[in-house]
Amino acid sequence: MSRIGNKAITIPSGVEVTVAEGNEVTVKGSKGTLTRKFSPLMNISIDGTTLTVSRPNEEKVTKQLHGTTRALLATMIEGCDKEYTKTLQIVGIGYRAALAGNKLTLNLGYSHPVEFTVPEDLKVTVPDATTITITGIDKQRVGQFAAVVRSAKKPEPYGGKGVRYKDEHVRRKEGKTAAKK
Repeated sequence: MSRIGNKAITIPSGVEVTVAEGNEVTVKGSKGTLTRKFSPLMNISIDGTTLTVSRPNEEKVTKQLHGTTRALLATMIEGCDKEYTKTLQIVGIGYRAALAGNKLTLNLGYSHPVEFTVPEDLKVTVPDATTITITGIDKQRVGQFAAVVRSAKKPEPYGGKGVRYKDEHVRRKEGKTAAKK
């Protein structure tokens, strides 16, 4: 029994979902359009404003695909209705970010600035020198780009310096001087 796979997805007003042959699903909304091809083992059906995913049998492979397919469809619909956003904060003296065109430049204490090319389907804003906001309709692309930017300098546990997610808690450690007392 798949708890997630059996849940019906409510399609909000302003979002249009079409299922083409071969389980290719296209979602059009006010924010954009997403298309994805799903496994032909799954049965995707639309009934008015409700989308359901069902599996034809109880084999292990179809059970594995059931919840995943439903979750991916739900994120596509939500992304086309409301965009996904990830906010990164830069902590450290002299650490800063700047955006010029589609180039995100980070100064993170290295001998050189770290540059990233912003993908065309994402919007990146730098409201101040220590905050980066990444917005887009594809949840996976937003999260992946945020992870790539964060990997330039992950937060370290002693000083807490580095690039972190806005709501991320960095577990701090005591330094060498704590052991001498």
